[in-house]
Amino acid sequence: MPVVVQARAGRHGLARVLWVGAETVVTCGVLILLLVVHQLWWTNEQARAEAGERVRVLEREWEISPGGSGEPGGAGGAGGTEGSGESGGSGGTGGVPSPSVPPEGRGGPPAAGAKGPPVSGDTFAVLRIPRLGLTVPVAQGISKRDVLDKGYVGHYPGTAAPGRPGNVALAGHRNTHGEPFRYVDRLRKGDEITLRTREGTYTYRVDQILPVTSPRDTGVIQPVPRSIVKPSYGYSRPGSYLTLTTCTPEFTSRYRLIVWATLRR
Repeated sequence: MPVVVQARAGRHGLARVLWVGAETVVTCGVLILLLVVHQLWWTNEQARAEAGERVRVLEREWEISPGGSGEPGGAGGAGGTEGSGESGGSGGTGGVPSPSVPPEGRGGPPAAGAKGPPVSGDTFAVLRIPRLGLTVPVAQGISKRDVLDKGYVGHYPGTAAPGRPGNVALAGHRNTHGEPFRYVDRLRKGDEITLRTREGTYTYRVDQILPVTSPRDTGVIQPVPRSIVKPSYGYSRPGSYLTLTTCTPEFTSRYRLIVWATLRR
């Protein structure tokens, strides 16, 4: 009898261990699922709401303050296309969509209404890309915390102001946190992109796309942009350029996708 009792106790102990193990696996699976939902859905909802509200605030200020462009403002969301549950860059999944640049902080154009030098996170423009149904605020710097993770597009410090000679270089998340640049790979030559500031609205036209380059390809954001990795892409003379940068492929930060446009009016 003692042998039978011990065998039964052993089986019960094994069953308990297996049950506890199964519960642990299920709990871990649920936690991982919740984390994925948070990253791929909730961060987008939060960031798009904040970015959309910031666009409305900026355009209301420009409409009622002296020096505004007087152009009717459309609030728009900060999402991408087709339902916008899927719209651009990084956070935990996409990395920071930016080649190396000079230290961010005080360079670039002044924020709307600012009296002193611009500060990282100051919003000063609204970017619109009609093909993508995209309307999103542009802020100083490319900090994830202050700019990109809020669903904003970031302005590379030291690059040109909208409408000015040189290169207006912008970065945006492709996945999570509003993902404004989720669909920039759908842009085609001839597509229009506008940047609205307190001073006016500037229209750029897409004329070059660099599908893949290194994160360290700093040539793409120079005043006369030209890839140092793929020199056949880029420009050879001064002008007024707009550069969009984001991560590629989606859900990674391995490479960068670059879209270039030139000022039309």
